Amino acid sequence: MLTLYYAPGACSLASHIVIREAEMNCQYEKVDLRKKTYGDGRDYLAINPRGAVPAIGLPGGGVLTQNVAVLPWLGEHSGVAAFTPAPGIGRARLLEALGFCEDVHAALGPLFAPDLPDAARARLKSAAGRRMGQVEASIGGREFLLESGFSQADVLLAVVLGWEKPLGLDFSPWPKAVGLRDRVLSRPAARAAMAEEGLI
Repeated sequence: MLTLYYAPGACSLASHIVIREAEMNCQYEKVDLRKKTYGDGRDYLAINPRGAVPAIGLPGGGVLTQNVAVLPWLGEHSGVAAFTPAPGIGRARLLEALGFCEDVHAALGPLFAPDLPDAARARLKSAAGRRMGQVEASIGGREFLLESGFSQADVLLAVVLGWEKPLGLDFSPWPKAVGLRDRVLSRPAARAAMAEEGLI
């Protein structure tokens, strides 16, 4: 059986949502990212030596990590056409969009650091604003990132943009980005995943 190692509200929520969208059979293991443990105190570094989430335990054995690998793999095994673009430019566009979402993740994630000096926080917020402008431009006149429609990239982006309030940010200058986030996170699968993680 597929196993998802996740931390509540972290970027692993994207994998959780995709799994629920596809109604895949999966067991879930909650990870304490500070202690690097899961379950009843087992060593998470034995699963992923880098200590990050998501990680998925594959049904045939082995572990896969990193959003840009995990989300396409889930798509290929989901049976959901929207998550399985054809080889060639369709798949390349998905990977391109996932890479961009990781750029946004990298811009926002450092703001979670405790005791961040005011000057450093201001620089990071400025950089995050530039990324948000790129998000807004990337959406353009569409509802989702890709011309083909809803994809794993939208899920990952929505999860990262869901950090707005915890980070004390204001995304109102970027209404297209906020609209995409809200569309994705209001889907039944997203609501179920967030409820499972204790986020709502």
